[in-house]
Amino acid sequence: MTDHARIYVEEAEKYHLLISKQPLLHDVIEEIKPLKGLDVVDVGAGTGRLTVALAPLVKSVIALDASAEMLAVTAERLKQKGLRNWQTHIADHRYLPIKDNSADLVVAGWTVAYIANDEVKDGALNLQETIAEMKRILRPGGTIIIFETMGTGETAPNPPDMLKSYYKRLQEEYGFAHRWIRMDYQFESVQQALELTQFFFGDEWAEKVKQSQSSVVPECAGIWWLHV
Repeated sequence: MTDHARIYVEEAEKYHLLISKQPLLHDVIEEIKPLKGLDVVDVGAGTGRLTVALAPLVKSVIALDASAEMLAVTAERLKQKGLRNWQTHIADHRYLPIKDNSADLVVAGWTVAYIANDEVKDGALNLQETIAEMKRILRPGGTIIIFETMGTGETAPNPPDMLKSYYKRLQEEYGFAHRWIRMDYQFESVQQALELTQFFFGDEWAEKVKQSQSSVVPECAGIWWLHV
């Protein structure tokens, strides 16, 4: 099994190369919550997939992540764009270092699942505490948007079993609306697809790419949002 925790600490740049092969999401977010003038918090920001896309469009953005190495990539990307309306902070999802009622939008991309899935002790409690923290930092009328996988290599939603209870809780216990989109990886070559899928998804996926000889790896993603 791939050690994602190690990757996020030791190979943040390579991880960013992988996710850079997927579509940007600012237009999807804009459909749910108009971005102009918003103060945004990106929970589990990683290398800035959402932070860097949103920063030019909003009033401010704070990127939070447990990995200092991932946040360093985010910071460098923001600096390269000449942006100044941002901060980064190391944080646990359940204890956000943000003041009450200080954000208009909280986004969380492919991150809450790590502490809320069925294979993690107290996954349901972790989700409860995370959602409570997100609500705490939001102003009235604020919005939470969560992105998670609905299946790598899938052309229609087929999420891993360990995530199904988490997704069900988002809708049934917390009242999130939901839809899904395609987030296919568009690699530059079959060789790059082989290398990067093996790096993050493991040998089984690398073998699938080898057999298909395709530089495109299908991916479905779920979007959950809640206006509070």
